[in-house]
Amino acid sequence: MRLNSQAALLLLAGTLTSALPVEDTPVFTTTAAGGATTTLPAVASRNTAVAQSQIEQLANFAQELANTTLTEAQEKMKRSSSCNIFNVRVRREWGTLSSNERREYIKAVKCVMAKDAKTPRALIPGARSRYDDWVGSHINQTNFIHYTGTFLGWHRYYVWQYEQMLRNECGYTGSQPYWDWAKTAATGLEKSPIFDGSNTSMSGNGLPIKNQPDIVLGGNGLPPIFLPAGTGGGNVTTGPFKNMIVNLGPVALSAPGGETISNGDGLAYNPRVLKRDLTDAINRRYSNATSIVNLLLNSKDIETFQMAMQGVPGSGDIGVHGGGHYSLGGDPGRDVFTSPADPVFYLHHAQIDRVWWIWQALKPWERYSEKGISGTGTFLNSPPSPDTTLKTLIDLGYATAEGAPGALLMEDLMSTLAGPFCYIYV
Repeated sequence: MRLNSQAALLLLAGTLTSALPVEDTPVFTTTAAGGATTTLPAVASRNTAVAQSQIEQLANFAQELANTTLTEAQEKMKRSSSCNIFNVRVRREWGTLSSNERREYIKAVKCVMAKDAKTPRALIPGARSRYDDWVGSHINQTNFIHYTGTFLGWHRYYVWQYEQMLRNECGYTGSQPYWDWAKTAATGLEKSPIFDGSNTSMSGNGLPIKNQPDIVLGGNGLPPIFLPAGTGGGNVTTGPFKNMIVNLGPVALSAPGGETISNGDGLAYNPRVLKRDLTDAINRRYSNATSIVNLLLNSKDIETFQMAMQGVPGSGDIGVHGGGHYSLGGDPGRDVFTSPADPVFYLHHAQIDRVWWIWQALKPWERYSEKGISGTGTFLNSPPSPDTTLKTLIDLGYATAEGAPGALLMEDLMSTLAGPFCYIYV
């Protein structure tokens, strides 16, 4: 979706407040874009319905900041050479898309799955499709993009490049949609437009496997985390991606009963049908509305924010990031390396980016700067590596769309309205 007038863009601000549950929770007053004061929640409500309205308040605040930034850009610069109100793209939640918009997105995803890979077989022997170029890039860089200083920036760029591939190589005219975990936590995954198995969904659950034992995370000296299995577990047989073939991985697939399944480095050709194990209990425990608001309001610096988002090791909490992945479950959903092989990955990480976008807007003078980066270049700094800075290079390799820029610095990836980007969320 692209806006074509200032009036249309300004309508985005203030449209999210409606007849939502009211609860006496602490608030704070801050200065909104343009100098006006506004009141925002200070503490997450334990009532998830109220917490959902808090997310909308915080998102509305981020939209107001974006509106001001875009309006100023339009006034100062030529419309053709900057991100402004006339060319900004709008990312929306899957359920708000029309049936035709969903079909267009699905068609583009299937298009890239049908195109030949660009990655040489010498680098990734199992890559068979353009889609696999993205999966292979993630596999190769996993240990350098999780629990690192590049986690958020790398994935922001990765999802954006995927969106550009859909547009530039397969004729998609829309924007990347996102999966709002708070909504599926409230409705149930299989009742949501994303996972209901219809021809306008991202396909449904896997075939049911009865009496599956728990998923067990942890090890390496960390206490175990027991996650319940879901209501599926088998092949996905409904919706547009039924019987889809996953070509790469797994590298470290968490299977029921504590087993970890691996096919070496995950780069060999290993065709198998996409599996899912949708798990409402995980969605409702780790990535509900209250979890999201807690993350946004309790994270005073970027180190706290990105660690809580991914799950602080040893805390027993897998964070909203893990909550989304393990709610999806299955193969490749439970493999941190190969997870982009499930097309819902990109909706999940668009939501990760949206939450970061909202959090950045609460203190933009700090969170778009060097203070908005923390961590090194390796997983939990093992082995020890240099700190990530604004000058750290992000190179996605063959996960680069035709007509899109290549390797960029972290400083180019901090704002969705600067560098190569020009998009907001509603």
